[in-house]
Amino acid sequence: MEYPEALLYTKDHEWIRQAAEIVTVGISDYAQQELGDVVYVEIPGAGEEVTAGASIASVESVKAVSDVYSPVSGLIEEANQDLVDSPEKINEDPYGAGWIAKIRVSGSGQLAGLMSAREYRAYVEEEFSN
Repeated sequence: MEYPEALLYTKDHEWIRQAAEIVTVGISDYAQQELGDVVYVEIPGAGEEVTAGASIASVESVKAVSDVYSPVSGLIEEANQDLVDSPEKINEDPYGAGWIAKIRVSGSGQLAGLMSAREYRAYVEEEFSN
């Protein structure tokens, strides 16, 4: 399983890549493995206001349907339209081509409660080893 060091993570298994006031959000390698083959992704619309902790997308796999939660409050700048026709990109490249949305963060300090790669790896190993 991959845990890229440059990213931040949530307990709901989203990853965040920050570039100035824009964050890119996707689901972690662990999450996509647990879901299995992704067959459909409902993506958010550009221009939508989002609140931290609210669902911004839905990922459907052969096993389950799971919500993707926004780790920050802000405005959806862009959604990954490629996932509409190629949802398998989440399985193939969860930290690259499988990104879900880019959000313009409103306000500072919103990333403070997120986990580093080391913390997220420990969380996954502790919480899900049972």
